Amino acid sequence: MSVNEAVALRVSELLNKHQMTQYRLEQKCAITHGRLGCIMRNKNKTINLSTAMLLAQGFDMSLIEFLDSPYFDMSKLEID
Repeated sequence: MSVNEAVALRVSELLNKHQMTQYRLEQKCAITHGRLGCIMRNKNKTINLSTAMLLAQGFDMSLIEFLDSPYFDMSKLEID
């Protein structure tokens, strides 16, 4: 699984958990609709650290909390 796929899965999981729409997340973390759309549709191979930090902020959590998921198991991620 690519890093971007892992992030997309984590974002989907957290959207469901927090009963939040993608639009609301975009507003909270100041990520454009196109940028988040590319992440969610796996148009990118990876994302940068600042984007991951913004996503975590949008869920009112630290980056460590955001990354604390089996999706980010290093043995299962394709790192380019």
